Amino acid sequence: MILSWRETRAGIVKPDERLPWGQSIAMGLQHVLAMFGATVVAPIIMGFDPNLAIFFSGIGTLIFFAFVGGAVPSYLGSSFAFIAPVGAVTGAAAASGASDGIPLALGGIIAAGAVYTLIGVIVHLTGSAWIDRLMPPLVTGAVVAIIGLNLAPVARNYSGADPIIAAITILAIFVIGLLTTGIFSRLPILLGSIIGYLAALLLGGPTEAGRPYAGTTIHGVDLTPIQQADWLGIPAFQTPQFSGSAMALIAPVAIVLVAENLGHIKAVSSITGQNLMPYLGRAFMGDGVATMVAGLRGGTGVTTYAENIGVMAVTRVYSTLVFLIAGIVAILLGLSPKFGAVIQSIPSGVLGGIATVLFGLIAVTGARIWVDNRVDFTRSVNLFVAGVVLIIGAADYTVVIRGFTMNGITLGTLAAIVLYQIFKGTSGDDFAVIADDAETRAERRTEGSSPHPR
Repeated sequence: MILSWRETRAGIVKPDERLPWGQSIAMGLQHVLAMFGATVVAPIIMGFDPNLAIFFSGIGTLIFFAFVGGAVPSYLGSSFAFIAPVGAVTGAAAASGASDGIPLALGGIIAAGAVYTLIGVIVHLTGSAWIDRLMPPLVTGAVVAIIGLNLAPVARNYSGADPIIAAITILAIFVIGLLTTGIFSRLPILLGSIIGYLAALLLGGPTEAGRPYAGTTIHGVDLTPIQQADWLGIPAFQTPQFSGSAMALIAPVAIVLVAENLGHIKAVSSITGQNLMPYLGRAFMGDGVATMVAGLRGGTGVTTYAENIGVMAVTRVYSTLVFLIAGIVAILLGLSPKFGAVIQSIPSGVLGGIATVLFGLIAVTGARIWVDNRVDFTRSVNLFVAGVVLIIGAADYTVVIRGFTMNGITLGTLAAIVLYQIFKGTSGDDFAVIADDAETRAERRTEGSSPHPR
């Protein structure tokens, strides 16, 4: 279906359909913006170049598009699952006296991409039945949910810096998404972000220091770096170095990426009403190859982005053309230092408002996987596994085993898989049976009593 979309102008837009070109381009821009916050934040935390991350997110999206034949709507952005192990590698490098541990981390990212690609080849050749048994809807829904919940502190921290601007941004997204029609109703994230940016510029002023307002300080927009930046420029590419210890630390992230991508495919299948599972192996391969390509020249590991699921859920536009456009736009933006300066100038409050909406939609999408697949929470095993995993992910439990650090997302993913496989065959009472037994005992006590005892 590559380069073949039927035009539609109203209603739900399916993956093999498209809006008129102007609206499609606008939707592509919205998806770039939706992924931008996380895709920029992740490399900044890890010490990577944000412009390189944007550039390779676009490259990765096109690679993914090619592998799935344009059939799966998805954007690839920086994966937060890499943050902890990459930090461990760069921190160890710094402790040993190395000036820069990024090349070692890149080697580990390539290793993770290679493992991920190999899993994709196996799934493509053998089918996805074993993946379904290993990661049923209970597990994939939990993994998607904990990604959103785990990212909640990021939204909180951004919003806390400028709560008024965050509130304005969220309100603007709600109003545009729920109370408008036509093209405007399909662009709530993009237009809401612009409104939040303008509000920060008007209320906070043209300097980052900002102005006092309603008992707090609204940070403004520093326009100086934008004026000084060049329009076009080649990113500062880096070359990876390969170390067995670094690769051993980062390669296991492939397990999380598998769960993320599986959850993404299931979620998109659910909201589009189309079965995309036959593309699972190719999707794994596309994501894995994209991760390796990024690692070869200085980019972060990439993954399918649940933020973009949130945009699709709001707009009901699932056209894969939108993601082709988004990938091309991201590549061009990655080559523009001036655009990077514009993005860097977005106030924290605006990013916090966007993150609050999108990360919340990610968490709810996980619950939707449960609902759509009729996961039975009257079964004790389902209730216990989901409950424990959600807390592990939301609280960001962290475990270090022989130098390998597992954060909330990684640990929660492994916990969901392992706990379910261990206890799925248990024959313990489910909660429905317990409730029925309690009700029966109460009825028996009532029947055995009399208002006039002898």
